[in-house]
Amino acid sequence: MKLVTRVSITALACAAGWALPAEAATSNADLAAMQAQLQQMQAQMQSQMEAMNAMQAQIQALQGQLAEARAKTDATATAVAAIPAPTVSGKPPVAISWDGGPKIEAPADPKNPKAGKWSFKPRGRLQIDTASVSAPSSIGSKSLGLATEFRRAYFGFDGTIPGNFGYRIEADIANSSIDPTDVYLTYTGIRNLTLTIGQHKPFESMEDTESDLFTSFMERAAFNTAFGFERRLGLSAQYQKGMVLAQVGVFTDNVTDLNADTDNSYSIDSRFALQPKLFGGQAHIGGSAHYHDLNDSSATVRYRARPFTHTTDIRFVDTKAISALSETNYGVELGWTGGPVHFTAESQWMKVDRPAGIADPTFNGGYVEAGVFLTKGDTLPYKASEGTWTRIKPKNGVDKGGIGAVQVNARYDWLDLNDNGVLGGRQELVGASLLWVPTDYVRFIVDYGHLWLKDAAVAAGADRNYNADVVGMRAQFDF
Repeated sequence: MKLVTRVSITALACAAGWALPAEAATSNADLAAMQAQLQQMQAQMQSQMEAMNAMQAQIQALQGQLAEARAKTDATATAVAAIPAPTVSGKPPVAISWDGGPKIEAPADPKNPKAGKWSFKPRGRLQIDTASVSAPSSIGSKSLGLATEFRRAYFGFDGTIPGNFGYRIEADIANSSIDPTDVYLTYTGIRNLTLTIGQHKPFESMEDTESDLFTSFMERAAFNTAFGFERRLGLSAQYQKGMVLAQVGVFTDNVTDLNADTDNSYSIDSRFALQPKLFGGQAHIGGSAHYHDLNDSSATVRYRARPFTHTTDIRFVDTKAISALSETNYGVELGWTGGPVHFTAESQWMKVDRPAGIADPTFNGGYVEAGVFLTKGDTLPYKASEGTWTRIKPKNGVDKGGIGAVQVNARYDWLDLNDNGVLGGRQELVGASLLWVPTDYVRFIVDYGHLWLKDAAVAAGADRNYNADVVGMRAQFDF
């Protein structure tokens, strides 16, 4: 073999000998790394498998708890469904209704439903007046001009008692004091008859019987206040059937005056009315008679009246105090209402029985009034059980989307306190009023009156014959 050939073979062998060990070393290192990585992955998989097994155990536990809860719920529902529905026994619950205010009524006795039941209803009214009196400045009275007052602020309650009894307790707090108004008990167990005991109105006149909530003007006719018409403590009976109304009572005096030991007076008061349907409407034809014994040899009486508004304390007509033994008064009443129109008129005479040797005077007062509604469908209602006008209920009130009821009225009013040596003065008035009644229980009044005074008790300088004007406004609501 040649030398060159030997050298080549030797070099190739050397190269091959060195290369194989090196390749073998590299493969072993990779295998070790791969083995380590595989072991690491196996460890991770083992850890995840253990976590999944723990989670599966928790899921199985929760599923068991849920199944147990469902079983308990199904058992409870089954038990509730098996309970029979409750049955109502005994008396029904108390009823609460709305009648201008909340009215609470207990159930009636099923064995005797005609005997009535317990009921309770709060009641109240508020009247806010603003008025101005214009008279000759020479009078020099601070009571003239513009003034505002709470005319009335009544609060109380009424209701019924089993046995055909009823009650009312009410007081006026307008003057920062408590003055009882209606405080009485009634009995209606006799057909067509109502018996009343307590403080209430003694049937003096049609307008005095009418609630002050429903009058056409801010104030009643002058004779009502001049002659001392007021609520008194007494016992009365009222009969009403068909077109006949009869009222009679025996009274002492107003409860606020009975604290005086010298007040021993008593009165007998009666009123009668026929209530026929005439000329397509409701008519009222009535009269009243009253006797009041002062029961005191030294008693005095005084007749006076404010000028068409209560906001002033001045009285242009006033008899001052005069001695008296008793009073006898009587009156006549006429009224008619139909459609939008109404008419009413009254007159009262008051005779004073004075001590021997002194002439007995007779005073007189009255009014004539007519009114008409400007709104369609409205009318002035008549309450037969009391023989007087009652609440206006607008056909299209503001609460129904309408404008309420609008009424205009005109009146002539007179009061004569001059007779048989007593010079109390004469007052005449022509007045007009505008009423807006937006709902049954809200009312606004604007009225105007022009007065003629003769022999006035309050002189304008040296003149006792002069004129005066009164403008007034009222806002009121009741419940």
